[in-house]
Amino acid sequence: MSNLTFGIIKPDAVRAGKQGQIISRILGAGFKIRGMKLIHQTRKQAEGFYAVHAAKGFFDELCDFMSSGPCVVMVLEKENAVPAWRELMGATNPAEAAENTIRKDFATSIGENAVHGSDSDENAAIEIAYFFSKLELV
Repeated sequence: MSNLTFGIIKPDAVRAGKQGQIISRILGAGFKIRGMKLIHQTRKQAEGFYAVHAAKGFFDELCDFMSSGPCVVMVLEKENAVPAWRELMGATNPAEAAENTIRKDFATSIGENAVHGSDSDENAAIEIAYFFSKLELV
């Protein structure tokens, strides 16, 4: 059974002009894109999205980074979408990411690691609703 997950092509990858190559990889891995848009989050929007990390030491740096430029937010569909997307992304640290993963090929550091993905079906639903209305999901 297909289900949905949420992904972001982060500002570092968009600045480097890699969004097309990343989207091509997503489609090549069998995902269907059900919603996608280019946005530029405000600091306040980034803080809202990453509120779960508010008490962590990297919160301010993360929010600064995510509001530093445009990013691509996406709703992806595939069987077992959450684990499939996380596998395609690769480890958070690009130095530890498996070969042919997005982070191995496009990320420059742990902090600027090209993409974000939901870690559970429940969080995918929350993250999708943060950026997309039901009308925007095809």
